Amino acid sequence: MAHVLQNVVFPGADDPAVFPLYVDPEHRPTAEGEHAAGASATPIDGVLGRYSARVPAQSTWSFSTYFNAFPASYWRHWTSVRDVRLTVRSTGTGTVLLHRSDAQGESQRIDARPVAGDATTIFDLDLDGHDDGGWIWFDVVAEDEPVVLDGARWETEREPVRTGKASLGITTFDKPDYCVETLRTLTASPDVLSLVDRIFLVDQGTRLVSEEEGYEAVSSLLGDTLQVIRQDNLGGSGGFARAMHESLHRPESAFVQLLDDDVRLEPESLRRSIVFARYATEPTIVGGHMFDLRARCTLHGWAEVVDETAFAWGDTNPDRMPHDFATASLRRSPFLHARMDADYNGWWMCLIPLEAIREIGLALPAFIKWDDAEFCLRAGTAGFRTVSVPGVALWHVSWVHKDDMIDWQAYFHARNRIVAALLHSNAPRGGRLLVHSRRVDLKHLMMMQYYPVALRAKALRDVLAGPHRLRESLATSMPAARALASEFPETVVHRDDSTVGRPRTGRRRYSQAPTSPEGLRLRWLTLSTLVMNWFRRPAPENLAAPETEFRKKDAVWWRLGNVDSALVETADSTGKLLYVRDRRTHHQMLRESLRLHAELHRRWPELQKHYRDALPELVSPTSWQQIFKEKA
Repeated sequence: MAHVLQNVVFPGADDPAVFPLYVDPEHRPTAEGEHAAGASATPIDGVLGRYSARVPAQSTWSFSTYFNAFPASYWRHWTSVRDVRLTVRSTGTGTVLLHRSDAQGESQRIDARPVAGDATTIFDLDLDGHDDGGWIWFDVVAEDEPVVLDGARWETEREPVRTGKASLGITTFDKPDYCVETLRTLTASPDVLSLVDRIFLVDQGTRLVSEEEGYEAVSSLLGDTLQVIRQDNLGGSGGFARAMHESLHRPESAFVQLLDDDVRLEPESLRRSIVFARYATEPTIVGGHMFDLRARCTLHGWAEVVDETAFAWGDTNPDRMPHDFATASLRRSPFLHARMDADYNGWWMCLIPLEAIREIGLALPAFIKWDDAEFCLRAGTAGFRTVSVPGVALWHVSWVHKDDMIDWQAYFHARNRIVAALLHSNAPRGGRLLVHSRRVDLKHLMMMQYYPVALRAKALRDVLAGPHRLRESLATSMPAARALASEFPETVVHRDDSTVGRPRTGRRRYSQAPTSPEGLRLRWLTLSTLVMNWFRRPAPENLAAPETEFRKKDAVWWRLGNVDSALVETADSTGKLLYVRDRRTHHQMLRESLRLHAELHRRWPELQKHYRDALPELVSPTSWQQIFKEKA
């Protein structure tokens, strides 16, 4: 019996922006040197449906794309699949070309088959030589007439290692419109729903999904498959822990698929993640990639890892991310052909085998930030690896358009990173983590960003208080962090210039993106800026009106540190923030930061033992069940 590993799919005709993720079209000139009639038409006009499309005459459509090439190295390395069959159904006269690449991105044509009339073309392929990297894909070449691709899929005769469906866990806070759209997408995808046991929609907001327009219709179609759960706002970790907990009681579920709320789903990706997990040789966490919801072909991160030295998260290729497939296709991006291994995957889309949850527990009660990384690191220690699989992805609002390092979320960035390091870092006293954390405070102070420094100080005090604070403050830490903003005028977003006045010296303009200083220049800039900000009094005229204005991307610490006040646009460009230097606040916060970091460094071994001893109880189903009862 053939099992479908991957369908070739197309976007909706009303969504041309994402076409490069599905098809890489090339128009070939005719013998007279002119392009064939219709070649100038928009390529997406050829899409006939979810699984079919018309390739224009004198054109080549390549499926060497993110969603339609077959990631052979991942299937070869992580699953039991050793050979695959590609079946291409077409109508018309043309050629189907088959290609494969290696880990260096070098590609070769391995077969070519002419097609005519109603044709079914089959290629049987082995995955030998693909352990370290490489993809397989096909092209459809149309000659004098169009060729209709009636469907294509990658299959195997091999039986999966495990069976069982997946429960979906969607956590939401006041994003009912996104959630209804996700449910609507699922109702239109019966092949996906056939692999889904239950959809747990954990609603922690005030704008209820059940009251959103369109909910009744999708709820009626999904029936008992959909279960909406109301609870207090316990953050992403509380919502996803609830989905994990509920899935453990579903006999037909072998996995729980976690999904963020403000996303746009590619349903084929959801199906692929479940199928990949079924074929994995060992129970494996299957992660999905994240495309930018505003720049639809831009991918943020390919394989996320945690740097042990500084205990910081990031991509294995930070200099090459984000990656825009609209300007650099898969064939033209050799680095994407190497198999890349991940330490963790973001919970915007992540499938977890229930075996792992039964063995290591649920999410850490962290509210948000680092809960996904901590869980995957914990799972990795227990032998459950994480794989971020190409071709498995969704669209999500990226962090590029967020100011979450300077708003209330700064508290969770700081606290949860240090907690995760106490739990999992093997470096003495966390390696370079505390040095880096101290530098973050210094940069914020030089940039006149006092609110995030206050939040980070609170975070360090809570870490020092011990692991019990995580559970005690789960429902109160976010409101407390947000309430603190009222003490800092720089948190007010000004959407009207008349409320703050125009900058005295105009906007600072830079023709090139800022380059971070290094070496001796970094040390000199840091020392000189700190000394200047410690001793120099702000000029009265710069306190009366903003001295200057910066674009968001230009507002780096070594520039803001040289002015007394400045307007800086927000990350989403919807307003401006006013920063004003305050020597007294600067002095107090710098002293407190140095004191707290010194205490944390001194007590690290003691705290590390306390947190590691407390972890099993913090993440146990029993502990979470008690939280759910209290916050129902």
